[in-house]
Amino acid sequence: MTTSVAVLGAGGKMGFRVTRKLVEAGYGVRAVEIGEPGRKRLAEAGISAVAMEEGVPGAKVVVMALPDNIIGQVARQLSPMLAKGTMLLILDAAAPYAGDLPKDRPDLTYFVGHPCHPPLFNDEAEWAARRDYHGGIARQSIVCALMQGPEEHYALGEEVCKAMWSPIIECHRVTVEQLAILEPGLSEMVAMPFVDTMVEAVEECERKYGIPRKAALDFLIGHLNVEIAMWFGFSPKVPSDAALRLMRFAKGVVVRDDWRDALTPAKVKEASELIVYGKGA
Repeated sequence: MTTSVAVLGAGGKMGFRVTRKLVEAGYGVRAVEIGEPGRKRLAEAGISAVAMEEGVPGAKVVVMALPDNIIGQVARQLSPMLAKGTMLLILDAAAPYAGDLPKDRPDLTYFVGHPCHPPLFNDEAEWAARRDYHGGIARQSIVCALMQGPEEHYALGEEVCKAMWSPIIECHRVTVEQLAILEPGLSEMVAMPFVDTMVEAVEECERKYGIPRKAALDFLIGHLNVEIAMWFGFSPKVPSDAALRLMRFAKGVVVRDDWRDALTPAKVKEASELIVYGKGA
């Protein structure tokens, strides 16, 4: 029997990608979309949009391809439509970790999955795959967590996630808290600020010191390529002694001593609540 999957927000930027993948994989997809641009996008792909009241009842899996700050509200709205054993599949850990899912439905399964996105260093041979930074053409790994529900439901959640984000390199199983430490913790609270600071540094080179922006950008990107390869083990780690001494000196200038706090469950919970409820930092 074909597994029935309702996708809420099926015509959105994220929802449209996963909806097409699920259709291609042969699932019984119910594309729930209320926005006119999204319904038009689906129609152009030959996918019929349906209302929530039509698409949700009877679905085995309900994919919440929605903004984090409305997931809880929508989940509570559709809860009366969900039969015992239905899986809510959430695409980010923020709402689940912030405690924003219905607490009065222990008979539902809550599953969280998120893509890792194509790795910086890969063996993709086709140009389209090499230029695919989000995934869907290039291979990527994914991270999955069973938050609530019977253990045997994990296989179904992983199967649907693999279809949504195919082609897949590897699937990592973690807890919801561990997934939240990865995002928003590792990806958005550690990596993204450094990336944003590097962009500002390139602009500072141009604005304050007159270095052509393209020269500064080429220099930084090239050095990032070799430094990331060395530090993460993709090539031998052979920086000079002088470079290591300078790195230790510079970390005292540009990195806070307590940066590891960004990965603690307490700080990640605060970040998740900021994402979902707009409160906190």
